[in-house]
Amino acid sequence: MKIEYIDQQLLKKMIIAGAQSLEAHKEIVNSLNVFPVPDGDTGTNMALTMKSAVKEVKSTEGNSLDDLANAAANGSLMGARGNSGVILSQLFRGFAKSVQGKNHLNTVDLAEALKSGSDTAYKAVMKPVEGTILTVARESAEKAIEIAATEKDMVVFIEKVIEEAGNTLERTPDMLQVLKEAGVVDSGGKGLLYIYKGALAALTGKTIIVEDEDIAQQTYIHEDEAQGQLEFGYCTEFIIKSKEVDIEAFKSTIKGYGDSMLAVGNENIVKVHIHTNHPGEVMEHALKLGQLSDIKIDNMRLQHRHQLMEQDTDTNKVDAKSRLKPYGFITVAMGEGLSKIFKDFQVDHVIEGGQTMNPSTQDFVEAIENINAETVFIMPNNSNIIMAANQAKDLSAKNILVIPTKTIPQGISALLAFNNESTPEENYEEMLEAITHVRTGQITYAVRDTSFNEMTINEGDIIGIGEKEIKSVGQDMMTVSLELLDKIVEDDTEMITVFYGQDVTEKEANQIVQRLEAIYGDLDIEIYYGGQPLYYYIFSVE
Repeated sequence: MKIEYIDQQLLKKMIIAGAQSLEAHKEIVNSLNVFPVPDGDTGTNMALTMKSAVKEVKSTEGNSLDDLANAAANGSLMGARGNSGVILSQLFRGFAKSVQGKNHLNTVDLAEALKSGSDTAYKAVMKPVEGTILTVARESAEKAIEIAATEKDMVVFIEKVIEEAGNTLERTPDMLQVLKEAGVVDSGGKGLLYIYKGALAALTGKTIIVEDEDIAQQTYIHEDEAQGQLEFGYCTEFIIKSKEVDIEAFKSTIKGYGDSMLAVGNENIVKVHIHTNHPGEVMEHALKLGQLSDIKIDNMRLQHRHQLMEQDTDTNKVDAKSRLKPYGFITVAMGEGLSKIFKDFQVDHVIEGGQTMNPSTQDFVEAIENINAETVFIMPNNSNIIMAANQAKDLSAKNILVIPTKTIPQGISALLAFNNESTPEENYEEMLEAITHVRTGQITYAVRDTSFNEMTINEGDIIGIGEKEIKSVGQDMMTVSLELLDKIVEDDTEMITVFYGQDVTEKEANQIVQRLEAIYGDLDIEIYYGGQPLYYYIFSVE
């Protein structure tokens, strides 16, 4: 049967089926890694993001295609986990923007929506990497525009789009050297392909076929860069309520008024944040677009003078929520020992998460809302979590500063650099500087056979990772650990800190410390119980 249009009900079924298809295949995606490290969570991250989108779609009371698309965009945004999940949420966001005002979609409409989703996702990533889910989304969307010019049958159209997405996926190793070296394709792109296939199954009424593939794939590694220094005096935040806001045009209008400028949302509600010396002029421009709400202006030059509020007394009945302390902290860690260490540093909220369990945007938003502080620092401690943290920052009305820590040692070094007497801007710069002076080593195990940098790696081998690169491989934990440290300890190193995991005994940990003291007699060696899973040891080298 020929289908020429997709209405609200059919789109709803396609989104739900796309989520079901990804859920059915997430373990395939999870098991596929370029580096044989047990951090294969791309499938889980994307599946949880889709689950959140579906939950919002099912609960929406709207009956229009607009309402449905916006619900999927909002749900995926709040549930986005990891880089792949955040990018997926941006694909939904661009899709929703494109279909506004439409009662149904033909092939041209759907093609334009896919292209809008791809464009939005690219804009959300500071340094887009080709050979990733971004490329699969972009090239299949560009092909969709071409196909839609002559093809009106929706089933045939989507089949051809899926074919193009599959062809692009197969070429990802030619775009990313790390994929080519391992002989694998991108797992984020594969996850997107499963979503597309599920959507097609809903369109045709066919059952989703669960594939059993023995292939290796990996999502891209995206490196977020630090934000620039805050140079303007007033942290200005507000929400614009309007049905017709061109976000990009507004951003272009106000960008000359300051820095740290963000404007995210949709055509109806836009959250604006900017550091400026002229908040009134910025809001004058905003008032031309609609009503303003949730206005917040802070004089950042005075913030460092604020002291912690005094303890409650019998005569002090002030609402606790109005008693803001200058600073609050959120960090991410797995392992009771690491959590305790961070709490000893007065971290307000330790979100449980890490390599195989990335927190969602919603997890960060909830943590932020539960902290009564003027400025909140977030340390994700994992490169795959930084985007979700920044997404939460964009959604919050509070002054949030994300320190792009990618490891536990970086998170600890950032906290050590913090000075309660300094301004938020000064602390931000000092903490950014601190994380550049710590090197991280990790000892874990290979989850499959592979090769890397002319090293042959077998499943179950002990591997040493230094600065995101495999440095040593072997069967003996001690030997691999010492080889790793030999490659990351430098002439200016002063200290080595050892955090041992849940699968290491205290006796074994002390033995490795004794060897380190014998080898590096002039360095300070410290040891702590981290209790982290997956990683036998985490080494901090400073």
